[in-house]
Amino acid sequence: MNSPAPDLAAGPIRQWQCNYCSHVYDEALGDPDSDIPPGTRWEDVPDDWYCPDCGQPKASFTLIEN
Repeated sequence: MNSPAPDLAAGPIRQWQCNYCSHVYDEALGDPDSDIPPGTRWEDVPDDWYCPDCGQPKASFTLIEN
């Protein structure tokens, strides 16, 4: 199965970390277990998505600054 390539015109691939359990959402990896394919930008993750480790909502994640 081929995954869509991240839209590099949207900027670099970013990572977002859960403020409660430190789970990291990586745009390059997505969250296939939640039907979010690799390459899915944070803005395109549904607002009702939640942390797969602790169940906190998407709003509980913070951008990891490089």
